Amino acid sequence: MKKLILVFVLFLVIISCDKRSKIEKEIDAIPVDLKVERFDKLFFESKPEDLGKLKQKYPYLFPAGTEDNVWVNKMTNPLWRSLYTEVQNKYANFSTLHSQLEDLIKHIRFYYPNAKTPKVITLISEMDCNSKAIYADSLVLISMELYLGKNHKFYTNEFPNYVKQNFESNQIVPDLVSSFAYRKIAIPKDRTLLAQMIYAGKELYLKDKLIPNFSDEDKIGYTKEQITWCRENESYMWRYFIDDKLLFDTDPKLANRFINPAPFSKFYLEIDNDSPGRVGAWIGWQIVRAYMENNTIPLQDLLRMDAKELFEKSKYKPVK
Repeated sequence: MKKLILVFVLFLVIISCDKRSKIEKEIDAIPVDLKVERFDKLFFESKPEDLGKLKQKYPYLFPAGTEDNVWVNKMTNPLWRSLYTEVQNKYANFSTLHSQLEDLIKHIRFYYPNAKTPKVITLISEMDCNSKAIYADSLVLISMELYLGKNHKFYTNEFPNYVKQNFESNQIVPDLVSSFAYRKIAIPKDRTLLAQMIYAGKELYLKDKLIPNFSDEDKIGYTKEQITWCRENESYMWRYFIDDKLLFDTDPKLANRFINPAPFSKFYLEIDNDSPGRVGAWIGWQIVRAYMENNTIPLQDLLRMDAKELFEKSKYKPVK
């Protein structure tokens, strides 16, 4: 009997892999002519007297009301120019990232046939970690100064470690999907912890579909050790949420404890310092994955689905 079950499971796995392979072949065949404009290079290699031409060509990169002397100072300031040099040294060869971006656009156009191929612009901005990478329909903006590597000297005293760990080049494309997801996933109607978990889980599942070649740790911004911790403690965390009746709690503090970026999650137990932040998002991801394993539904419909209904139909059971 066990042999029959094993054969059946292997059969299902083979069918699933074959289906994914067919989809990936279709995606790979989608034509994409992606243009990347290195505005960071144009800006810092221009002379102050050429500022007017840059503003005329890229008006959306020069906020109204900002005096020209601000931009001239940025062009000529030694610290900014040093940052520009570091970006150029890191990204002199853009071929790998260009290929990753093309692959992302192909996946987006497969699942969203009406999507445009955006123009990609790289720039050096103001080190705002809340807008590292922006996907806005026909325009993609990437702030290259925030992807120099977590140990880069420019970050030493400016950011906490849990933020810096995602200042790596392998986070550029996942960050773009997060920005893209913001416009595609229905905002929860309620503010329960479960609804917020499912909302975050949908974003991460969208990464499963749009960047399937990226690892789980890249998709959520964890280290391998943090992914391992979540897998090993999944059942324990779930029991905590159930026993403390947190799933349908609307306490606004729960988002900071379990959903939003943080150095660790706040169970108020000894395990806190060993846990990564955002464990509620990670469990929400597993719930959405469980739903899709048990149901067939278009991706767009999944992203609009009510959180409570999705949870009830997911038949989610944490791995023990």
